Amino acid sequence: MVNIIEELEKLNIKTSKNVYRNLSIPKLIEKAVINGEGVLTETGALDVKTGKYTGRSPKDRFIVRHESINDKINWGDVNLPIEEEIFNNLYNKVTEYISDKELYVFDGYAGAMEEYRLPIRVINELASQALISNQLFRRPTKEQLEDHKPEFTVVVVPGFKCKGKQDGVNSEAFIFIDFNKKMVVIGGSQYGGEIKKSIFSVMNFLMPEKNVFPMHCSANIGKDGNTAVFFGLSGTGKTTLSADPERKLIGDDEHGWCDKGIFNFEGGCYAKTIRLDKDNEKEIYGALRFGSVLENVVINEEGRPDYDDARYTENTRGAYPIEYIPNAELSGIGGQPNTVIFLTADAFGVLPPISKLTKEAAMYHFMSGYTSKLAGTERGITEPVATFSACFGEPFMLMSPYVYAKLLGEKIDKYNTEVYLVNTGWSGGGYGVGSRMRLSYTRAMVKAALEGKLKEAEYIKDDVFQLLVPKEVPGVPSEILNPKNTWQDKEQYDIKANELAKKFEENFKRYKNVPDEIVNAGPISK
Repeated sequence: MVNIIEELEKLNIKTSKNVYRNLSIPKLIEKAVINGEGVLTETGALDVKTGKYTGRSPKDRFIVRHESINDKINWGDVNLPIEEEIFNNLYNKVTEYISDKELYVFDGYAGAMEEYRLPIRVINELASQALISNQLFRRPTKEQLEDHKPEFTVVVVPGFKCKGKQDGVNSEAFIFIDFNKKMVVIGGSQYGGEIKKSIFSVMNFLMPEKNVFPMHCSANIGKDGNTAVFFGLSGTGKTTLSADPERKLIGDDEHGWCDKGIFNFEGGCYAKTIRLDKDNEKEIYGALRFGSVLENVVINEEGRPDYDDARYTENTRGAYPIEYIPNAELSGIGGQPNTVIFLTADAFGVLPPISKLTKEAAMYHFMSGYTSKLAGTERGITEPVATFSACFGEPFMLMSPYVYAKLLGEKIDKYNTEVYLVNTGWSGGGYGVGSRMRLSYTRAMVKAALEGKLKEAEYIKDDVFQLLVPKEVPGVPSEILNPKNTWQDKEQYDIKANELAKKFEENFKRYKNVPDEIVNAGPISK
């Protein structure tokens, strides 16, 4: 039987107040409301405001530098090093800060597959964040809880503000990951995504050592048992396309791919809610009920959420357990993926709406992680901005992107997996000229890929992007499959295609010691 007080004292955490371990959902909500952390909406969801931090703070996340991991971490602007002395000094201040606080402990797991799951403990200053931890990670059974031994501990103290440079960090907020102490410490930020993404980052470091490919992707499974995974950055349609009424959702964000199949790292979903539509996103809309947590959503006088109001942030969020989704695979486990979909929203309008990738091209585009961010909201800027995020999740990948790309290549070879690049962006011209690809066409293309209808299709190789473009896809007009056909000004298409190809080439120069066959599988500018 776990004695939580003794367990905390081993971490030098002592408090004169109560410590609550794995409280029930109603009790956590009751505590949060009594403590003034949030209010209940008309649907029963708990709405909280996270203050100035309404999203992740990437410049405040550090990895404690140790000799044991020094050569494995891809140090740079994304993975910032911090010395152990700075960690120790701030950790001592944190433990002093919480000595007169009530604490809410969640014991559970990251990883649905037993042999790869990571037992974790999340020590929270706030009941609302203990609720988020409970809903986003995998919850233990009563028997598992009695003998739970965490292998990684997360300490979350949003009320503790440090002194920036004086404390050896960049601001009042900090996120430390220490692999020697097997700890994460989060201070100064109340944004729930820091808890979730810190453990995801830990998993991304630990899993390759076990020959598991960690993925920032959604996944679903068909009635025939065929499993598919969807990679894509924000705005590409990953959540929309993976939420298929004919397929069960395994998970919407973080998975591992091993020799037994794929498995969800999480026990819940952390969905964006800005402009959430009751009809088009009814699964998410219905999930935001009692037991769920809303972050920074505007609530009107009647207690009704206004998902269109972005006064606090565009990054409004809802955290809920996956069982709140009607069509979910509650085991969190699927078979070997038959199909991998890379999603991109190309605002240049030059990438094909669907193309097949060779293994080498798949590794190239995985390391590139391309999409477009639209700059039209900024005065005077009308051109789209090409964005590259390695592995479609660079902020959470602690090792070299090539480490993860090699794992992808090995899985493709071993399980004969088909990989497709799907452009959900513009056609007939770039942003402001062309139009966004119809969702019905994209769904038809994805459906054809998942059902294996493109395996034997006839393909034409694009001479700039070197992509294999199908001549026909069921339910899709053939003329739109070659993007150049949809442009009135063919010369302008060639200019823009060449411009984007150069951006790919320039971005890929940052990768050293990558085999030529992968480099040569990417776009070729003229």
